[in-house]
Amino acid sequence: MEMARANLLARIFLVFGVLLILPCAIIFQILRVQFMEGENLRSLWSAQAVETINIQAQRGNIYDASGRILVTNTTTYSVAVDPLAPGATAEGMATVAGIIGHITGNGSDMYNRRIRQAPRGARYIVLGRDFDRTVYDSLRSHRLRGLILEENYRRRYNFESLASHSLGHVNHELTGMMGIESSYNRYLGGRDGIQQVRKDSRGRVKEFVGAPRRQPVQGNSVHTTIDARIQAIVEEELREGVVRARAQKGTIVVVEPATGRVVALANYPDFNPNSPGSTPEANRRNMAIADMIEPGSTFKLVTAVAALEQRVVSLDEVFETPDNGRRLIHGQWMRDHDPLGTLTFRQAFEKSSNVATAEVAMRLERDTFYQYVRNFGFGTATSIDLPGEETGRLQQPYNWSLVTQPWMSVGYEVQVTPLQVAMAYASFANGGRLMRPYIVERVTDENGRIIMENKPKVIRQTVAPATIRELMPVLQGVVSEEGTAQFAAIEGLSIAGKTGTAQKFIDGRYRARYRASFVGFYPVEEPKYVAYIMLDEPRTSIFGGFMAGPIFRNIANRMMGVDQSIQHYVQTEISAPEERIAPFLTGMNIDAAARLLQHQDIRFSTEGSGSFVVGQSHRAGNALQNGDVITLTVSPFPVGLAGLVNEAEGNEGDESNILPGRIPDVRGMSMREAVLTLRRAGYEVNRNGSGTVHAQFPEAGAAMQPGRTVSVRGRARPMEQLVSEGRVGR
Repeated sequence: MEMARANLLARIFLVFGVLLILPCAIIFQILRVQFMEGENLRSLWSAQAVETINIQAQRGNIYDASGRILVTNTTTYSVAVDPLAPGATAEGMATVAGIIGHITGNGSDMYNRRIRQAPRGARYIVLGRDFDRTVYDSLRSHRLRGLILEENYRRRYNFESLASHSLGHVNHELTGMMGIESSYNRYLGGRDGIQQVRKDSRGRVKEFVGAPRRQPVQGNSVHTTIDARIQAIVEEELREGVVRARAQKGTIVVVEPATGRVVALANYPDFNPNSPGSTPEANRRNMAIADMIEPGSTFKLVTAVAALEQRVVSLDEVFETPDNGRRLIHGQWMRDHDPLGTLTFRQAFEKSSNVATAEVAMRLERDTFYQYVRNFGFGTATSIDLPGEETGRLQQPYNWSLVTQPWMSVGYEVQVTPLQVAMAYASFANGGRLMRPYIVERVTDENGRIIMENKPKVIRQTVAPATIRELMPVLQGVVSEEGTAQFAAIEGLSIAGKTGTAQKFIDGRYRARYRASFVGFYPVEEPKYVAYIMLDEPRTSIFGGFMAGPIFRNIANRMMGVDQSIQHYVQTEISAPEERIAPFLTGMNIDAAARLLQHQDIRFSTEGSGSFVVGQSHRAGNALQNGDVITLTVSPFPVGLAGLVNEAEGNEGDESNILPGRIPDVRGMSMREAVLTLRRAGYEVNRNGSGTVHAQFPEAGAAMQPGRTVSVRGRARPMEQLVSEGRVGR
């Protein structure tokens, strides 16, 4: 019995000892953790429970030259739900879906379906992004459990596609992807702020009082050189010009020659940077700086400057171009757009003769010609502050073949960008200074302080002022009735420029596809704008003067309403009218006679009735005074046997009833005498060349109805003949 009692007591003491030791061990462990390892464990807990989140900085605005906001930010909202959040109910989730569906017009079913189809246990179900403030305010006012509202910034391009290739666009992270958005991204982007937050055991983020916070630095504002009004005009005229020409695409660059500021830059097709992915990638390509093209005849400015400064030609030197307009140069045919006959170098530039230009270019040393090309900025980047600029391609002279120099002189075997051509002509317009183009004027911070500024920068001198004075009238002659850019002319406004038509090199050979271009500047007295226009593969016509010239004219006309300072240079004086000669009308159909007189702006009246002119009050060839009215006598019957034959064949009322005349022989006459003789005979005249007429088509004596056109080709007389005739001093 005693033994059993002793065992029981021993067990009681053992249990009691264990119960006594355990709390002591726990207390000891608490004290050890608190005082010996507490600091390390607290640091570990903080590291696991505290995180940082970004506070998004707002991207800077982009302005035009007049302070209009081209690009800014807009706030959007994302809506998500957490069905497992404390207090969240199915009725609350349905309420959220109903509110969004009602405001957006999409209905609640779509959003309810997203909640139902979410993975089991999902804590973050996105119902939609880019909602406006209305959705945000409506949901927030209900204070629903499990609702997650997030504020985001979105880039907004206020004028949609306006200047899209210059401005560029951003990606979903608001990082610039092209244009100014890319090249000035470090200024526009700002710096995000940081805030510390805690996570609970379920991973939910919560703010806490006194948490460290670094405020975001907002992005800087970029002020461009773009004039939004001029940009809109340029884009509209380019779009209409491309459609009218049925071209593949087109580009226009407008710059200030004195400073290098880019006033407008447009490409068509374009894109909307608010949704850049909705258009093909090709539409986002900035052709003005990224396309390398053979410039064609616009490149002849370089040849003319080099030839005049090296004294290998004078403007009055006479050139004999082949009757068929073609010349064989080192085994390859050089062609003019039309047979141009005999013409001076001045006329060769105005009428864009490839044959004469190549002949002059071959008088220059290779290295000399190459240096002039480089001086005008070809073969190197312009260093404009836009991404993606190409340098062009210009071979070193030691790589040239025998035909490189003559073909380069007319704009082949060299590749340039449209901006390079514009800047080359800008250097000619501003007195010979090649400028660095720029499209951003300055960058300012949120307080308006300037932190970066672009200023005009001269790269080099391209041409001597004396050469400019000599050549400027020739460029003006291009934009006249005698030149290739008559459709670019504006009455009263002095314009100078050059046309270009270049065949495209595709798959190793030149194809029947062309680029038509024109580059011009105005007013000539003090050039303020240079504009380069290029249409790629026009189908209505291939000639730059006919396709790009009218676009230039329309832009310049409309820009005078924007920049009224140009109007001070418009000449308003009324010039003396040209002498008008009474045409030969007898025997013509009255309708054809009326069209001819209206074309020549001659007033007329009729007496009698019928379809044929049998008499006229003013003798053919006589000069007409202002206010003169030609009276036409008409009859039902034509005059002469030819008219009776026409009537018998049933041609009455048709233009073919015009009695044919005999074309006079004007060969050997001066151009002025020939024109006067042909007009007296009732014919229109197409003149090629100057001096003495040595060829005409149709030939003399051929029968042709009055009102049609006779082409005559002039050739300058040899100096010996002029001396023998006493035309020049001895």
